[in-house]
Amino acid sequence: MARSLVDLLTAHASRQPDRTAYRYLVTGDCDGEIQDISYGRLAERSRAVAAWLQERGLAGSRAMLLYPPGLEFMSAYLGCLSAGVVAVPGVPPQGRSQNHRALLRTRRLMADADVRVILGGRDVMAALAGTAEHLPELAGITRVATEDIPDEAAGSWREPDLTADSVAFLQYTSGSTSAPRGVMVTHGNLLDNERIITERMGHTPEVIEEYGHELFVSWLPVYHDMGLIGPVLNAVHLGVTATFFSPLHFLQRPERWLNAVSHYGPHTSGGPNFAYELCLKHATPELLDGLDLSRWRVAFNGAEPVRAATLSRFTETFAAAGFRREALYPCYGLAEATLIVTGGSVPAPPTLVESAGTGPHAGATDAVAVGSGRPGPGTTVVIADPERQEELPEGEVGEIWVAGASVAKGYWRNALATRQTFRAALRNREGHFLRTGDLGFLRDGELFVTGRLKDLMVIDGRNHHPQDLELSAEMSHWALRPGCTAAFSVDAGEEGERPVLVAETAPEALGESEKIVDLIRGAIGEAHGLPVRDVVLIHPGTIPKTSSGKIQRRATRTAYLDGTLSPVGAPARS
Repeated sequence: MARSLVDLLTAHASRQPDRTAYRYLVTGDCDGEIQDISYGRLAERSRAVAAWLQERGLAGSRAMLLYPPGLEFMSAYLGCLSAGVVAVPGVPPQGRSQNHRALLRTRRLMADADVRVILGGRDVMAALAGTAEHLPELAGITRVATEDIPDEAAGSWREPDLTADSVAFLQYTSGSTSAPRGVMVTHGNLLDNERIITERMGHTPEVIEEYGHELFVSWLPVYHDMGLIGPVLNAVHLGVTATFFSPLHFLQRPERWLNAVSHYGPHTSGGPNFAYELCLKHATPELLDGLDLSRWRVAFNGAEPVRAATLSRFTETFAAAGFRREALYPCYGLAEATLIVTGGSVPAPPTLVESAGTGPHAGATDAVAVGSGRPGPGTTVVIADPERQEELPEGEVGEIWVAGASVAKGYWRNALATRQTFRAALRNREGHFLRTGDLGFLRDGELFVTGRLKDLMVIDGRNHHPQDLELSAEMSHWALRPGCTAAFSVDAGEEGERPVLVAETAPEALGESEKIVDLIRGAIGEAHGLPVRDVVLIHPGTIPKTSSGKIQRRATRTAYLDGTLSPVGAPARS
């Protein structure tokens, strides 16, 4: 029985050394330059990196991984696991090397994780050298471009002494409501979550055979849990082939994703809700004519609110290319549970629950609640009242609590936060639970996610979910971009807390700004009975989001109060 992904990589390299593990589309296009690596070669390069780390006495220490999109990250990450080194995936320096936010996050992660070594590509190492004055911490940290580690080093690799409780890597949270924290994901956590992904997404031996081992296509960033635990590591878990390309290439031309799915015919591919919206915006008749999406069985959708209208429009639009509604796969997860917590049943369509007939959005397509599936085997999900420490009955909204072998060990060097988040207890029930900070309800065993506990607004003694106000705003005018609105409350003096809406708007609607603001105010007043303190329309792409696409409402609130937003009518801030 495998003790870790290292054991599985060794097994695949022995049994099928020539099978392609990863394929990388260098330009993002199927007819452009393509790089690939076999399981035999992947094991060799991973062992070379591991041996280099072991020879320098770095086993047990933390290694920051700073790589542009490509195959080198995979060898380095698996090399860390193979050496017993704790990997810390990070965002490589890119664009403006002096970007204050990127430098600040890198510095925080390096200090928090007590990084001893940085692994990266040659270009990244050169870029780091240019930031030395802004990152004086680099002076005492070993750095290496892993391409320069010779293959021959693999010969001195020693199998590490790993247990299920050994920390494999630190997954730093994206910080949608707080400063990033390093989640300690163990080798046992990884194996359990890969088992759940395999079961929930129907990655059976029969399916793998049917698909000729072509299981994944992904543009998701590999430094984020969805892109890493899903396509990268589930491929190694199963010994299948995964095709990758850069997130930037996807954002430049979203149709590249659909072209890759059409060309390689994978079983599983997905992303956050916004990715499906971007594809809809580029769905020309010419594109549809050239696509074949009939083999796509799991189109997972997670990391941000899943919108019923998006699912409906995507199905209707791409049905002409063979896409089936049953492929839509809303799911729920978080770094603190390694990744997946709940997912649908293949090949059942998503579960939709109509909004109450008297609700603020009664009859609206996007007001339908979308089910995120059921817990994987061995995972327990309960809805709790955190104040009373009691489990709530089915259908009642409360905080989502999770238990199971995928729940991580805790936060790195943060005993207080670990105790508060990972050691929750319920009255009359044994064991500890992970407090997710997310709100939701269960219906017939299926989870429906409704929002974030910390984002809840209490105005005039009533609870208001920000996403409800955001939906009302976005439905008021065509120019408001789906999933790009933030609602939060501010102190309005004698009036108490009052809501503020910040929304991205299409450039072509610049002349309608005053009308849009009035429509938003009217929609919030009519649907929620709330007077709006302020409405700020901002340039596309400027609202703060996490690396997984979640709206950072607290960061937006801070930017609003600091006057650092990019309102339309003013030059966009860089």
